[in-house]
Amino acid sequence: MSSNRPAAVVLLSGGLDSATTLAIASDEGYDCHALSFSYGQRHEIELAAADRVARQLDVRSHRTVRIDVDGFDDLSTSALTGHQRVPKDRDATQRENGIPSTYVPARNTIFLSYGLALAELIGARDMFIGANAVDYSGYPDCRPAYLSAFERMANLATKAAVEGATIRIHAPLIDWPKTKIIRKGLDLGVDYGQTHSCYDPDPEGRACGRCDSCLIRRDAFAALGMPDPGR
Repeated sequence: MSSNRPAAVVLLSGGLDSATTLAIASDEGYDCHALSFSYGQRHEIELAAADRVARQLDVRSHRTVRIDVDGFDDLSTSALTGHQRVPKDRDATQRENGIPSTYVPARNTIFLSYGLALAELIGARDMFIGANAVDYSGYPDCRPAYLSAFERMANLATKAAVEGATIRIHAPLIDWPKTKIIRKGLDLGVDYGQTHSCYDPDPEGRACGRCDSCLIRRDAFAALGMPDPGR
């Protein structure tokens, strides 16, 4: 079925931020093509959440790219890919110091590059990512300067851009506190019970409640006077 809405690629992890970003893109009038990634993450249960969110928010298409990371096992020391323990029970001060062990080398660069290829394929000029520099300021690939640099690169490196189709990278949550993100998502009808944010879920997919992502998420819902609806 054809659509008069402009196409956009939205990176969708299945977490709270990416679900909200998808809802924002749709609300702004874009025909959304969601893109998720399986890259050996210990919390691959998030991909089932991404499927649920994509269905709930009625995307035009949803693709999951499987990235073979076997050749990088000796290079990556990320806690997200199982090479070390996921840090637990850290307070806000601890979370603000340095680059966290959950950083995955070049992850957003890889994800955005796949997104850029898809954008060219479907004729989209816009890409959305749920990067946030408030709660996750330790991640170098969630900074506004990085996203601006990637956008400049995208407009130098693609046939579409050279022929006049300017590529835009949107990060609507970049400077929002988590409470504002949740409020916006609720206003747009996001069912956060369908999302998954935990870095270290149990075998049944239940959140640990103690990793950085769980604590930030829990505290934000608590600040809004409501329980976290996730598992």
